[in-house]
Amino acid sequence: MANLIEVTDAADERLADYVKLRETTLRRQLENEGGLFIAEGAKIIRRAVDAGYQPRSFLLAERWLPGLADLLDATEAPVYVVSEEVAELVTGFHVHRGALASMHRHIRWSLEDLLDAQRLVVCEDIVDHTNVGAIVRSAAALGWDGVLLAPRAADPLYRRAIKTSMGAVLEMPWARLVDWRHDLPRLQAAGFEVVAMALSPDAVSLPDYAADLRARPRPIALLLGTEGDGLSSRWLGQADVVVRIDMARGIDSLNVAAAAAVACYALGATTSISG
Repeated sequence: MANLIEVTDAADERLADYVKLRETTLRRQLENEGGLFIAEGAKIIRRAVDAGYQPRSFLLAERWLPGLADLLDATEAPVYVVSEEVAELVTGFHVHRGALASMHRHIRWSLEDLLDAQRLVVCEDIVDHTNVGAIVRSAAALGWDGVLLAPRAADPLYRRAIKTSMGAVLEMPWARLVDWRHDLPRLQAAGFEVVAMALSPDAVSLPDYAADLRARPRPIALLLGTEGDGLSSRWLGQADVVVRIDMARGIDSLNVAAAAAVACYALGATTSISG
């Protein structure tokens, strides 16, 4: 049976995991140090549990209890039942989906687990959570095998990243690069062609590179940099080839998440990794 606990006081210390979810600094401190992340919405909560993440607690409006009854009955985690007004006071925003869960983090993949892939997206210093979430969503939807993140890239398990990805970050293989200075050569040694996305004058156009890839299939690792400065000179210098998306109508570039979607579609995928 579900461990239902009615809570009427927004200051109740048992709700500490959910306090001020919009305050990024506070959330990073709690989630990184406490090994937690927040799943928002019944669908995302189910995907997290199905992916093997263990719930620490739930924060639910009463109307969401029937739809999650089977999941709640299968766990011993406390289920804090609150009014939507109390939920808003605790979290700092209107919880329009009415359901939150505090989940225990665990590392599911490493770089080594992804070296047998055919298609990887590699994010350098993309610090916007929504961009990281959108990139993972596109890579997953278009059949790519996994995503690698440089140490300073945004956290895929941050609430906004999970939401933007539609839960794809909970299932898509992804891993942190430990040594961003030397991990690209490791990919090359494993047989990947490292492909940098950049608007360099000598870059190969995306359609031309896609045609060559179809003619000579090989594993690729697609490098994406932050929107402002793009890829670092070090990563550009380590790439095997630089590819560009040609622009029109005076537009100088695409948002990095949009560019990722275009490139992932154009460059295709062949295999998938489960874990």
